[in-house]
Amino acid sequence: MRHDASLEGEVEGAPAASHVDNPPYAYRFAEADAAARRRRTIGLAVAALVIAAAGVGYYYWAQQPATQPAAPPAPPPVAETRPAPAPESEAAIQHPIEAAKPEVAAAPEPVAPLPALDVSDQPVTDAVAGVLDRAAIDEYLIPSGLVRRIVVTVDNLPRKKAPQRMWPVKPTAGAFMTTGGDTAYLAEGNARRYEPFLKVMESVDAGKLAALYVRFYPLFQQAYRELGYPKGYFNDRLVEVIDHLLVTPEVAGPIKLTKPWIMYEFADPALEARSAGQKALIRMGPANAQRVKAKLREFRRQIAGRAITATQ
Repeated sequence: MRHDASLEGEVEGAPAASHVDNPPYAYRFAEADAAARRRRTIGLAVAALVIAAAGVGYYYWAQQPATQPAAPPAPPPVAETRPAPAPESEAAIQHPIEAAKPEVAAAPEPVAPLPALDVSDQPVTDAVAGVLDRAAIDEYLIPSGLVRRIVVTVDNLPRKKAPQRMWPVKPTAGAFMTTGGDTAYLAEGNARRYEPFLKVMESVDAGKLAALYVRFYPLFQQAYRELGYPKGYFNDRLVEVIDHLLVTPEVAGPIKLTKPWIMYEFADPALEARSAGQKALIRMGPANAQRVKAKLREFRRQIAGRAITATQ
């Protein structure tokens, strides 16, 4: 059995394939780069059209006889009246937060108003202490930029990469384990690394967690729109991502690995092509993945406003 570079991390310097590749408060978006390229392409096309039109006009003028009388001036064009385009509407909200139904005893409305997003770390962490004990918070959570970290990571989980430095939780303790010598396989003992975290996860009251999420939802919504979705709705995205994780296949071992560079990858191209979130569930083993899915279903039921489908 070997301890080696993990499938879980990311290589600094390698090209990122996630939505965000910067620490909180300084995001870069791949969409912005694409938009810039599109603007340059459109600009070149427009310039080419202008030059071509001028060339065609000059060629036509040069071919006319010198004595050709001037054509009478054309009548002024009649202005075409068109209705103003309708403003772009926001996509229909599928899971309004108002329809969330946390399964918890009704609590009095908080007297203090919500903090501003930029100064929300301490109030949110203090509120989380009502769901997790302080020892678990200190061991697993990264409180700095917590709301933004949660939003970025949720949005990245269905993508190819979910950069570790953006996670709201600390990496799993212990070394990534393989077996098999020259032909590497994912070691069965690797699943035991997740046991402490899974026990904490299972101890969380999903109703209290959902109530906490609903209370601070405006901050999550603001962080999501700042991420590059001005018309997006974070609760819809969260439910979508949960549903994506719930359909992760259960892969019976042994799972063969390759090491094309520094990090291990799944040898099966179909597994390696899966999202960062689904590969994380596959790595932790079928039994652990079922425990995570059970908690996700419980949480989803309380924030989605409607029942989950039978296939999930």
